[in-house]
Amino acid sequence: MEKIKEQFRDIFPDIVADTKAFLKANGDKTIGEIKVSQLYGGMRGMPALICETSKLDPDEGIRFRGYSIPELQEKLPKYPGGEQPLPEGLFHLMLMNEVPTEAEARRLSNNWVRRNNVPVHVFKAIDALPTRTHPMTQFTVAIMAMRTESEFAKAYSRGVHKSEYWDATYEDSMNLIARLPRVAAYIYRRMYHNDQHIEPDPSLDWAGNFAHMLGFDNDEFKELMRLYMTIHADHEGGNVSAHTVHLVGSALSDAYLSFAAGMNGLAGPLHGLANQEVIRWINNMRQELGGGLPTKEQIASYCKRTLEDGKVIPGFGHAVLRKTDPRYTAQREFAKAKMPNSELFKIVSMIYEVVPDILSATGKVKNPWPNVDAHSGQLLTHYGLVEYEFYTVLFGVARSLGTLSNLIWDRAMGMPIERPGSTTTELLKEQLK
Repeated sequence: MEKIKEQFRDIFPDIVADTKAFLKANGDKTIGEIKVSQLYGGMRGMPALICETSKLDPDEGIRFRGYSIPELQEKLPKYPGGEQPLPEGLFHLMLMNEVPTEAEARRLSNNWVRRNNVPVHVFKAIDALPTRTHPMTQFTVAIMAMRTESEFAKAYSRGVHKSEYWDATYEDSMNLIARLPRVAAYIYRRMYHNDQHIEPDPSLDWAGNFAHMLGFDNDEFKELMRLYMTIHADHEGGNVSAHTVHLVGSALSDAYLSFAAGMNGLAGPLHGLANQEVIRWINNMRQELGGGLPTKEQIASYCKRTLEDGKVIPGFGHAVLRKTDPRYTAQREFAKAKMPNSELFKIVSMIYEVVPDILSATGKVKNPWPNVDAHSGQLLTHYGLVEYEFYTVLFGVARSLGTLSNLIWDRAMGMPIERPGSTTTELLKEQLK
């Protein structure tokens, strides 16, 4: 048995026992109150899920197992000569609740290299789609095509005991994480580089190899991919993609079915697709303003017209956060260090300076600050990845780390099927009379 799986097998029984004892002692206690507005408002703010891997604080931002992004950048292992954390280290932290050593992160890199062989029929399934098909559609088709390899489906068919569900879920999750970069890179090269594909380099780490297969061997871009995969990995359990993976998985759907469902949620414009909308909006603004570097006044005027037209300024606001997204800040610091004179970075910076005041002046926006999507497109564009319809696929590859480590824990904890109650407006009216 591989080392990380053996470690996980040894730690979770005590945690499960402790959780059951806590539930037995406190199960009848009440946490908060539910307002009628929350029932109609997408359940926003209702504490209804357990997500051990990360927690989003409205004022502090995301913390992974208690660590902020700056702390992860300091504490997690790095690629030799690199400055950014390895996503492998973050996965280990989320799964094991401990910061890994460099040797443990390297072992996980090698583990995923051994698992990254994608069956030929998966590529054939992608090739059966028109090349104009949106990259996220191709991505979810490929994930479903890989389900032929599901260890959980095989184990369940054999009648495995429910106490062992975690084992096959672990295998599926590790295989899926290992293979997603190769599938995503295949889609990218198929769509934008005339089917000229690049074989994986087993000497590289997970994110560095992803950059290589995309066709970007610039060391800075590899560092960007390490940062990007880390900060996009998880965002507690209530966002659409994470919640969907958990929800579908609660029906004992395997990792492939669950993750594909989550990716269909990520593809929505109000979730992961927002990163492509940001760069599209900036490009349209530059074109309308005649190109070149606009002034802050011109940007402010364009932003106001966007709002007057009944549209949103993409990349600003968040359902939970009430400050600048720390993921935005991490990308901004990367840009300041690597590309301070980039014209597009200067535009993004000016947008950051003018938009919060404009949104605040409307009196309708609780969070006028930028989120992670407001900056990622600028960084990718700088290094030549300009095909913004592909950006959400990058997000999806990263999100596998958090959602699938959570899915492993769901099966280890024996979480039940999710089935919230619902009511009707008429019943509510009667109840509240």
